[in-house]
Formats: sequence, structure tokens, C-alpha cells
Amino acid sequence: MHWVFIAVILGLVEGATEFVPVSSTGHLIVASDWLGYVGDQADTFVIFIQLGAILAIVWLYRATLVENVRGWNREPGWRFFTNLAIAFLPAAIAGLLFSGAIKTYLFNPLTVAGALIVGGIVILVIERWQPPTRVATVEAIPWRLALGVGLAQVLALFPGVSRSGATILGGYSLGLSRRAATEFSFFLAIPVMCAATVYDLIGSRDVLSLADLPMFAVGFAVSFVSALVVVRRFVTFVSGHTFAWFAWYRILFGLVVLAVYFS
Repeated sequence: MHWVFIAVILGLVEGATEFVPVSSTGHLIVASDWLGYVGDQADTFVIFIQLGAILAIVWLYRATLVENVRGWNREPGWRFFTNLAIAFLPAAIAGLLFSGAIKTYLFNPLTVAGALIVGGIVILVIERWQPPTRVATVEAIPWRLALGVGLAQVLALFPGVSRSGATILGGYSLGLSRRAATEFSFFLAIPVMCAATVYDLIGSRDVLSLADLPMFAVGFAVSFVSALVVVRRFVTFVSGHTFAWFAWYRILFGLVVLAVYFS
């Protein structure tokens, strides 16, 4: 069954790349193009399976989320949700205004390759700079830094930039520790990606049918399982390593995409 193969491959790509700074959207656009799975339904599928990766974050951090929900009206729960709301708004507003144009003009391998390479160079520059750490944990993030992370996230509307890359490196540049920047990026992904998925599904309801449900379900499940595996290892990795590994990967992958595109 051809659709099963496509759903599994794209689910693996989503789960493996969503929460690391290499651009899951960019990888999915390139993978979909190479698999020949393109069009409005493919674009919606790529966005929908992000929910599987998000469910992995909810599951892995369920204790933290439950604790903050129970204490939403007092510190640190109140600060946690306030920071997420502040960081969520810039990308939400920009996405509502420009999402149509972005999907029409920027969802292609060439723009993704350029963003991958440029983003890799930016990561190397930030790592060479080594900004000093001022905030060690997610609970200690002040609202001004949360806003800064939210503004950095707007850059990720350009395919290939990477939502995780923009928020993690944005937070790291503003003084968050590597772990705090990474975990805040995870938590911020929950409202951002859920909102983006619901918005896209509403806009794409005319191109979907019940016959698409099995493929979407397989992609969702594979994305969930692969994200569970990757996120656990990524948090451990960033605690003792730089992001330079991901920078070099982005540059190499971007060059490969360009070579294939122009061949």
C-alpha cells in the first residue's frame, strides 16, 4: 500500500525533526517532494501529523503540565502560562496574516534549502558568541524574555528556518540556559502547533474526506512514537553539547537539496 509507506516515512521525519533545530517543515517539504506526494492534501497531512509529535511532549512532560494546571492561579503556574501566552501571540498574529502567502510562495525545496544553510550559519555565529546564561530554568523566565522568544518564533514562519531552532537559539541568545531554552521551546510548541493544525484543517476541509483518515492516523502514530524517542535523547544531548552539530547538518543537508534541485 503506497500510502502506508508515505505516511510512515513522513511520520518518522516529523517525529525526528520537530523538536531539534533542523526544520521539520523543511524536511517534510523536501521529503514530500521526493516521494511525489504534493498538493493541498499533502500540505494538510504534513501539518496534521505535528499533533502526534505534540502529544509526545504532553506525555513526556505530563507531570510538569499537570502541576502548573493545578497551580494556574499562583506562582509558578501563573507565570508559566502567562509566558506561554506572551510568546504565542507574535507568531499567531503573523501566521493569521501571512500563512496563505507563505504556503503559496515559500513551500518549495529551493527556499527551504536557502533557509537551512543560512540558519546553520546563524547557529555557528551564536555558538561562537556563547551568550552568558542569566536564567537557568523555565520557571524563572521573565515575561520580557518570553516575548523575545515569541518574536524569534515569527522567523520560523519561513519554511526551513525551524520553529525549534528559532525559539531555542532565540532563548539561548537572550540568556536562557540550553536546557531552559529547549524545554520552553517544547512547551511553546503545544499551543502554537495545535492552533496551526486546527486553523489549517478548517481551511482544508473541502480537500479532505473520510478516506484520508487511515493515512492521517498512521502518520500521527509514527510521529508520536518517533518524537518520544528523539526528545528524550535531545534533552540529554543539549545539556552537555553545543548546537554546532545541528548547524553543520543544516548546511550539509541544504547543499544536498540544492544539488538535487538544480540537477
